[in-house]
Order: sequence, then structure tokens, then C-alpha cells
Amino acid sequence: MHYHNITKDDMLNGDGLRVVLWAAGCSHGCKGCHNPVTWDAEGGIPFDEAAWREIAEELGKQYISGITFSGGDPLYLKNREDTEALIRRVRAEFPDKTVWLYTGFTWEEIKALPFIGLVDVLVDGRFVEELKDSTLKWKGSSNQRVIDVKKSLDADRPVLYTE
Repeated sequence: MHYHNITKDDMLNGDGLRVVLWAAGCSHGCKGCHNPVTWDAEGGIPFDEAAWREIAEELGKQYISGITFSGGDPLYLKNREDTEALIRRVRAEFPDKTVWLYTGFTWEEIKALPFIGLVDVLVDGRFVEELKDSTLKWKGSSNQRVIDVKKSLDADRPVLYTE
């Protein structure tokens, strides 16, 4: 997997202060996307052990709430295996940190992924420029949902996340 950036002390992409991994690769091509440079799966930098150490250093800080996977799309087909491995590594090494994941896929399309239960909050759905609303918390357009994954798996339907 390639990535474009690791953002530290981020307050916009999830609850609390977070580290954000911006994955390369997206097939959705949403009109008005705020990050089209991340669409190319071969763009950016290959994810390696040095990138993991950078993330781990941030996650080791007590005031960091967790990690957010964004992009591009961390669930772009070529990214799924690496995204799963990273989520599992975060869970193993930092069990008290939360995992947020942004994807253009819907809950209904990805809820059966074997690792989805390791995610705390999923922001799903493509960005729709005509539904853009800058007052929305943690999402860019009103069709997107901020989903509590564990409650949704238990209920077998999407349950929206509330702080």
C-alpha cells in the first residue's frame, strides 16, 4: 500500500486528537473530492516499517485518542489486505486506542469484511458535491453516515455514532 501523509494531532477526522493515515488509491472518483491527488494507488510513498514507527510513536502518546484511516480510500481493493494488517497491528499494540475508517463504500457493501469488527467508527459513502454541507461533523456530504460499528454489527443494521 502507498500513502500520501501521516497527520499528527488531527481534530477533524474523528473524535479527540488523532493520527491520520492518508492511503493512496480510490476508484470512486467523487466529483468535488477534496483530495483527488490520493486517487492513484501508485502515488505517494510506499508504506514501510518507518511509516509504522511514525504512527506508533504518535499512538504511544497518552493524549492521542486513536488512528483514522482515510485517503483516497483505505478500502480500495488493492489496499484492503494492508489496511486489515494495520488495523490488527494497532489493536494488538494499542488496544485502548480507537480506530476510525473513512471509505466511499457503504456499510452494506463492506459490513461482512472479516476485520470490520475491529473498527470503532466507520464514515461511509461517496462524497456527493450536491449534498456538501460544511456544518456536518466528521463528514463532507449529508448522504454519508458516521456509524458505530460494534452497535451496528450487534443490531445487524447501521447505528449512527454519537459522542
